[in-house]
Amino acid sequence: MQKEIMCCTTCPSGCTLSVTVDDQNQIFSVEGNNCPRGEIFAKKEWTDPVRTLTSTVFARIGEQEMLVPVKTAEPISKKLMKVAMEEIQMVRLDHKVQMGDVVLENIAGSGVSLVACKTID
Repeated sequence: MQKEIMCCTTCPSGCTLSVTVDDQNQIFSVEGNNCPRGEIFAKKEWTDPVRTLTSTVFARIGEQEMLVPVKTAEPISKKLMKVAMEEIQMVRLDHKVQMGDVVLENIAGSGVSLVACKTID
């Protein structure tokens, strides 16, 4: 069975990759890549795609209420996105943060931290 994968994002070429899998859904071949990174990307995308998650968390510092932009420090599995968003919705900050500060450790059991993307004084 052949399945087309999204455009490869590992280099500026943006190759369209095709993956052929066997009856057990194991990759048999990858085609369409112009560099070796495309094959690695396709295999990872087929087995466990990852993405950087961006969102906001609620903060109340003194009388001021605001939303603070956050992101995962590294990409996490797409399988964990729903749980990660549920955890993010529960975060309430009551203190100043610097850009890069850890807001939540080990989001959705991924081992990856959620970090602030903006300094809030």
